[in-house]
Amino acid sequence: MLDLIDPEFIILLLSGIGAFASVIALCVPFLKRDQLAKRQKAIEQRHKELEAEQRERLAGTRARQRPQASVAAMKQFLERFNLSRLTASTELRKKLVMAGWREQSTIVTFVFLRFAACVGVLFFCSVFFIIDKNFDLPLFVQLVIISISGVVGFKMPDLLLKNAAIKRQEEMGMAYPDALDLLVICVNAGLSIEAAFSRVTEEVAESSVALSQEIGLTSAELLFLGDRSKAYANLAERTGLPAIKSLVIALSQADKYGTPVSVALKILSDESRSDRMAIAEQKGAALPAKLTVPMILFFLPALFLVIIGPAVIQMMAF
Repeated sequence: MLDLIDPEFIILLLSGIGAFASVIALCVPFLKRDQLAKRQKAIEQRHKELEAEQRERLAGTRARQRPQASVAAMKQFLERFNLSRLTASTELRKKLVMAGWREQSTIVTFVFLRFAACVGVLFFCSVFFIIDKNFDLPLFVQLVIISISGVVGFKMPDLLLKNAAIKRQEEMGMAYPDALDLLVICVNAGLSIEAAFSRVTEEVAESSVALSQEIGLTSAELLFLGDRSKAYANLAERTGLPAIKSLVIALSQADKYGTPVSVALKILSDESRSDRMAIAEQKGAALPAKLTVPMILFFLPALFLVIIGPAVIQMMAF
């Protein structure tokens, strides 16, 4: 049996404890050094991350300041030539909103580009007639051409704005029937009109970003505006679609007279399907007339060549 009071055992135990303490004493500085190096490395990594975030923040600030400086220069130019009153046009602002441009600086940029395009086209045409001597035209004709080109340059931004608004309306019109069906489903499921608009905003985003933005903005206005009919009217004004105007009228009447919203939306959904079918039938009925010219130009010559060609070849052989 082991004797704990034995001197040899005590000496061995103390020797083992001393050896273990020596090993620990030798390893502790290395462990502390590793922890210190790890902490320094973490601090350096965090410092690099903070520097990268600071650079991104400065780059974003500069990127925001550049357009603001450009807009300020444009506004100063318009004020110098007494053209700033054109930026207060309500009709022009509505057109820009219908095209999807809602920023405050958009109208200033548009008015400036309208006059810049006019001056640029006038300058280009004038320099062209001065440099190129091949066009031996009377001075009056040259002035008429230059004037017409200036008018075209002035009207070009308006045409581009109208084209952008039409394309946006076509995109929203294609996705509107599906959005209306989703709205009917949400209302029938027991959701409020605000929650239904929010849900439709998420679902329609894949098919039409423009319609999703308009419905989402209406959803926010329903939550924050005191007058619901004002939010509906803003939706109709921003989109300019007759179908959405009908939806706005139905929702406003439902709020005013207390009629069920689901019934009004169901009727509008049925009418939307009927309108879609009528448009498809109209396009199908117009298809033969549109195919007449391509068939005469491309199909009939090849058909005559295949039918009459062999007979002509045989007659030429004899």
